[in-house]
Amino acid sequence: MKELREFTATAWPFTVRLFSFKWMNTDERRIRWKPLPSLTCWLIRLVTRLLCRIELDSLAQVPVQGPLVLVSNHIGSLEVPLFYAHLQPRRLFGLAKIETWDNRFMGWLFDLFEAIPIRRGEADMEAVRRSLTVLADGNILAIAPEGTRSRHGKLLRGQPGVVTLALRSGAPVLPIVHWGVEKFGENLKHLRRTDFHIRVGKPFYLDARGERVGGEVRRAMVDEIMYQIAALMPEEYRSEYVDCNPPPQKYLRFA
Repeated sequence: MKELREFTATAWPFTVRLFSFKWMNTDERRIRWKPLPSLTCWLIRLVTRLLCRIELDSLAQVPVQGPLVLVSNHIGSLEVPLFYAHLQPRRLFGLAKIETWDNRFMGWLFDLFEAIPIRRGEADMEAVRRSLTVLADGNILAIAPEGTRSRHGKLLRGQPGVVTLALRSGAPVLPIVHWGVEKFGENLKHLRRTDFHIRVGKPFYLDARGERVGGEVRRAMVDEIMYQIAALMPEEYRSEYVDCNPPPQKYLRFA
């Protein structure tokens, strides 16, 4: 009954804005369209909880305020809307490859999620600027250091782009992992719900210890971040980071 009342209260203004949005030109849409968290998140939570058994308890460990670089593994597409909805009322922004906007529907959807487009394989300073603004405003910036979806659930080698944002913003880094979603497609075919496991680690800061942050140091830093992610996952998912003797935490300073 509570969810029905919430839906009724939000559906009418959503419908009015949606029909108004339909008649805007492309530029007007980019400027005027804003997310509708109450309705959007209600729908996402409803659908994901119908399709999945989600372990939500760990999300209580996510700080309720202050800038935060959220680093996570990246298996598929389901985790993006799921985290977006279940971490509300905190605003969460993420980075997505700019090619996503080549598809009009996906571009609309990622605008709804307030995603920041990034040009992969080059120094995209506009994406860096927007990401730093998100953090300066006290929001969450979600980054998948792997840089792409694994689909099979096993960790890929981390990419050092996250290092720049963590160092320049000075924001704490929080590892959060999930697994089980790699079985979502197969389970859906057989009308089975998917177990969606979530674990949250301890926050830390990146600290160069006075060293020049060149390529070697950046690689060491992202590997230390990835080992924090791997430590939260079952061993069979750790892949590149299954080493029982990981390198010392030279550049991590725990909060």
